[in-house]
Amino acid sequence: MSKANVRRHILEKSRSPKEKEKPTQSLLSKHLKKVYPIGLHRSTSSLSLSSLSLSLSQNSNDSSLTDNSSSPLEQKISLALRLITPPERREVTVAKTVVQPQPQPQQQQQSQDFSCGESKRCNWITKNSDKVYVAFHDECWGVPVYDDNQLFELLALSGMLMDYNWTEILKRKELFREAFAGFDPKIVAKMGEKEVLEISSDKAIMLAESRVRCILDNAKCIMKIVNEFGSFSSYMWGYVNFKPAINKIRYPRNVPLRSPKAEAISRDLLKRGFRFVGPVIVYSFMQAAGLTIDHLVDCFRYSECVSLAERPWRHI
Repeated sequence: MSKANVRRHILEKSRSPKEKEKPTQSLLSKHLKKVYPIGLHRSTSSLSLSSLSLSLSQNSNDSSLTDNSSSPLEQKISLALRLITPPERREVTVAKTVVQPQPQPQQQQQSQDFSCGESKRCNWITKNSDKVYVAFHDECWGVPVYDDNQLFELLALSGMLMDYNWTEILKRKELFREAFAGFDPKIVAKMGEKEVLEISSDKAIMLAESRVRCILDNAKCIMKIVNEFGSFSSYMWGYVNFKPAINKIRYPRNVPLRSPKAEAISRDLLKRGFRFVGPVIVYSFMQAAGLTIDHLVDCFRYSECVSLAERPWRHI
């Protein structure tokens, strides 16, 4: 063997295994660089592929990225290949996390009402409702009334619903009180032709002569009831056993226009000579005077009116 061959033989024996594997690793690295720019060679840098896979596993929901059944090298290769995701798929994922559904107009209105701290009212009270109507709902409607003058007033106002709505009536309530002496049935029952003409000709009040005469005639009928029952209040509240009927209504469509009790009261009032006291008018009167509580159960006034209705000393 020549000296040159001996030297080559010694060099081949002394070559390390790592140097023999180097061409294979270079070939693997060369092919991976074509599909992903991060090399898989060993590195002592903190930005190695192993540290990158840890950060990705914290932000991923794919459990296969942390599979312990494969070797470390296979995990790195698998991770590198998974990172090669088509742009369309990655964009959809981002869109799902960023785009939020827009609230509907009704939801926006509810959130605005909640943020303003407004109490929830019956559904027929809206943002366009007149303030006098809102005040009537919040302070009067459904509150038990036991005073004869107030009951007479509410019966008269309810009778006007055949021509006007509550808002139009309530706006002229003070004019009605002035014209009819505070709805004192003793005084109204004594009014004559002069007062009828004065009231019916008042353009601010806007009451037809037939309506004015009806109120005067009903006042006379009330005085007869007072002589028989002691008070108009005792007569009316006797129909409900001196305790308001508490209805648990959830939806406006379930609020009745009349009831068997209203029909019974209407029949008796007509017998006694009252006018414009049909079952629908009488039921509106019962709602306003608190003989029946028809606030919706989620209205803030429902529980307040129920508390008033359940007082042990409620009727005087």
